[in-house]
Amino acid sequence: MSPSGIPRSGPAINEDEAEDLLRCICFKTGPPRTVGVEVEWLVHELRDPRLPVPAERLAPALDTVRSLPLASSITLEPGGQLELSSPPADSLMSCVDTLSADLRTVRDALSPLGLSLSGYGVDPWNAPRERLLREPRYDAMEAALDRTGPAGRAMMRDSASVQVCLDAGHEEPGPLGYHRRWQLAHLLGAVLVAAFANSPLHGGRRTGWRSTRQALWTDLDPARALAPDPDREPRDAWAAHVLDTPVMCVRGEDAPWAVPEGLTFREWLRTGRPRPAGVDDLHYHMTTLFPPVRPRGHLELRMIDAQPGPDGWVVPVAVTTALFEDPEAAETVYRTVKPLAERAGSLAAPRNPLWLAAARDGLTDPELHAAALVAFPAALDALPRIGASPAVVAAVAAFHERYVLPGSSPADELLEVTS
Repeated sequence: MSPSGIPRSGPAINEDEAEDLLRCICFKTGPPRTVGVEVEWLVHELRDPRLPVPAERLAPALDTVRSLPLASSITLEPGGQLELSSPPADSLMSCVDTLSADLRTVRDALSPLGLSLSGYGVDPWNAPRERLLREPRYDAMEAALDRTGPAGRAMMRDSASVQVCLDAGHEEPGPLGYHRRWQLAHLLGAVLVAAFANSPLHGGRRTGWRSTRQALWTDLDPARALAPDPDREPRDAWAAHVLDTPVMCVRGEDAPWAVPEGLTFREWLRTGRPRPAGVDDLHYHMTTLFPPVRPRGHLELRMIDAQPGPDGWVVPVAVTTALFEDPEAAETVYRTVKPLAERAGSLAAPRNPLWLAAARDGLTDPELHAAALVAFPAALDALPRIGASPAVVAAVAAFHERYVLPGSSPADELLEVTS
């Protein structure tokens, strides 16, 4: 116990040790083998998704879901969203099959309760609900994010995504090298935002964005939501970024946790105030950073809106995996998206012209549309080579024909339906 009465979080750590630890744990290199996915869902009324679900109905229903025997882990988000996280899989199809089976189990449990899972980047119909989770972490997060406006609360309570998790890649240079994959994730990320945009409405109103979810991230504290420059050596860039980002909170024995303003983790290490920082504090601090690509040993691509339909999430997972795991597709798409860096200026997404255009305009943007017209055929060619089933290939081909070829996205379809 520290003199202040606040428990020390793990072994104490100094600045050099923190930097060394970050360099070791955030990019675990080797042959890319595994894939995972985290899929968030809004929980709506089965008979009419426009009707809000009262908290007194939602809470026990979510307790029922959390008791189900699933291979995936299940998490309740602050606004009542459900997140299913697949275990790391040794192939695309193993990942898809495992999560598909778990989702069927969850839907079967919710249906008798009159509830369903809906795939939208933000809730199109209902105003943000009161936060269901009253925990010190979320109290502190809300207090910190409130300093930059209402986007933080909307992100916490009202957004949903498809997050694709892929190995960092080889240590050596090349299409599957970790530095190339790190750059590709930030360049291709804007194309993925545009193609899979699915949140043009929020709380029953048009927002002017095809991906309102991405726009919310843009409005968050830039130090917390931006990425370091992907052109720099990734380990050095990420370690510096983590240490120079302000801490969201200092965990304590009692609630509420302290929410300092402007205290970077580096300054915390140097001053030792309000208490010495520990290894666990560093790990926790990393969970409060929300860049579109987050290195966690593997690469976590966080920029894709939740998709419509029970199996819509499969398409972005399949496309992204094919473009990263197949060397030929990876090289093709990298050469296609590399010129987009000139437009972006800085790739420290999402506050650059490229990512803003992706969120606002989707594939109506000519450059992003041109890139998608190369990326999706490259993925379709690669999917059989990485073992994708005919059904998955057909789903990607249907998405390509329905949205990519004409230069639209699920957001445009949703706008047409509600016009």
